[in-house]
Amino acid sequence: MSQVRTVLGDIPPEELGVCDAHDHLFLRSPRLPGQELDDLSAARAELAAFRAAGGAAVVQWTPYGMGRRAADLPELSRATGVRLVCATGLHQAAHYDPELLDKLRGGGLAGLFVSELTDGIGTTGVRAGLIKVAGGFHALDTHARWTMTAAAEAHHATGAPIAVHLEMGTAALDVVELLCGELGVPGHRVILGHLNRFPDPVVQRQAAESGCWLAFDGPSRAHHATDWRMPEAVRALADAGFADRLLLGGDTVVAGSRSVDGGPGMPYLLRRAWPRLEVELGAELVARMLIEHPGRAFAVDWR
Repeated sequence: MSQVRTVLGDIPPEELGVCDAHDHLFLRSPRLPGQELDDLSAARAELAAFRAAGGAAVVQWTPYGMGRRAADLPELSRATGVRLVCATGLHQAAHYDPELLDKLRGGGLAGLFVSELTDGIGTTGVRAGLIKVAGGFHALDTHARWTMTAAAEAHHATGAPIAVHLEMGTAALDVVELLCGELGVPGHRVILGHLNRFPDPVVQRQAAESGCWLAFDGPSRAHHATDWRMPEAVRALADAGFADRLLLGGDTVVAGSRSVDGGPGMPYLLRRAWPRLEVELGAELVARMLIEHPGRAFAVDWR
């Protein structure tokens, strides 16, 4: 039976509830100096604010080596009543110390992913529920192909979904060709993130035809074509027959973006994006995108 792997254990997909399908409670990167998400109290407050806005679950896409704080996630989930899904995987090379990457290249990356999905992350006992990888700007470099190949191997061993950061929303079709074509990952096991950042309707439709999930996330970023173009893009996909392929997320990546630090944060997805999308799409479809679809996207017949 398909189960969503949360930090407190596996649950049926229908128990996930209203879900932010792509966000971050904790995240550190040399590309974001001084903007780390690394405050436990702030994370707890942000989850509480999300819960107060009607949220029930958050999928944290922070992968290996970027400050996931996996050991803290179970208690955060218990304290706030918000279900949490944790990621394994690897981001772009720029987010890591080269020495760490050299060590991973010599140690079997797919095996690390499988271990974190099945045995747990370090000694925390927390098992990851998805694999996060990343493409580049309009291309896939050697690092991206290495990480995606390892992710595909881990998927075939476990059934886990693969969530992909698309840099500025680009290279979606390159990802599809590699993961679903060359590497044999079924489309419904791949989640393409940030499509709203490159709002090309033809590319989005072609990506949907592959069977992949299309994630529209980060709806409050002024420097991306998000709030004002997302409803139109989502409606076009729904009208084209792909209403059942759509996910929504907040993607909070720096401290100043949290609602408890004065930014929009996780509650924005429910307070502002949800009602705005209802105007364009109707209440029934938006509710499915936030409640039914995440359960289907992240539920796995775990092996």
